[in-house]
Amino acid sequence: MLAISTCWNSHRHTDGEAMLEELLALGFDNVELGHGIRVSLMPGIEKVFQQGRVRFSSLHNFCPLPVEITRAAPDCFQFTSPRAEERHRAIKLTRQTIDFAVRLGAPKVVLHGGSVAMKPITRPLLAMATAGRHLSGPYARAKQQAVVEREAAAPAGLARLQEALKELLDYAGERGVRLGLEGRHSYEEMPTEREFGPLLEAFPTLGYWHDFGHLQVKENLGFVDHAEWLARVAPRLIGCHLHDVRWPGEDHRAPFTGGSVRYGELVPLVPRGTPWIWEMSTTREAEEIARSLQEWKERFGA
Repeated sequence: MLAISTCWNSHRHTDGEAMLEELLALGFDNVELGHGIRVSLMPGIEKVFQQGRVRFSSLHNFCPLPVEITRAAPDCFQFTSPRAEERHRAIKLTRQTIDFAVRLGAPKVVLHGGSVAMKPITRPLLAMATAGRHLSGPYARAKQQAVVEREAAAPAGLARLQEALKELLDYAGERGVRLGLEGRHSYEEMPTEREFGPLLEAFPTLGYWHDFGHLQVKENLGFVDHAEWLARVAPRLIGCHLHDVRWPGEDHRAPFTGGSVRYGELVPLVPRGTPWIWEMSTTREAEEIARSLQEWKERFGA
């Protein structure tokens, strides 16, 4: 299945029908409703769905947006927060996303796990890598210090994430919806690839959602081997976000536009039938995305 996320164009539309029509015109007939869907877009979205003109591959939490949030903000409420009120809000909003997925026939919901309370390190490392200092002593020391800090702070957040997943997986399972926990972009986000193993073991129904751009950024920064990780986690994979990365960290580019993702090596590792969701930056041009889709079909099929 080839699909595209509304993260590319939802901010430009006030009518959900027009938003979906723009995506369908690119050559996609499956759509992921992203985390920027305002409540005002929902009537048009439901109209197109009821007319049978679109299929939804997935929804990205939180969808629709919380009423108090005016722009795409998937991390506005986190399962890992030390504040019980925020965690409860995150769970309630996720339940609403699951309910919306049922209404639209979407079989899967993508989740962000949360973050660790630590000094952000990913942007500083990207800045050093961009300046050609990714093999320097200061870079190595900054990474090492971040690992030590994160390892000390992570257990509390992981426990909170597990508590939320237990409740949400039961809720989703009762409604026939699969939850996919997404591989994240930044080292301070949760879970890391090392933390995914125990989570997937603890929750047999939890799916893994692979983000090609995020994992490529992590590989570029020296945190993970992209191919090795994808091969290891492939049996639990239920969906992919597809975007390319211009080294080291310019992501959400259309595939085959000068990025560093090694599709020839990585695509064969993905189980057949897995949804591929184009997750494009708002700066990408429609013609560029359409060409990318066509080249993908020529290389890898539909």
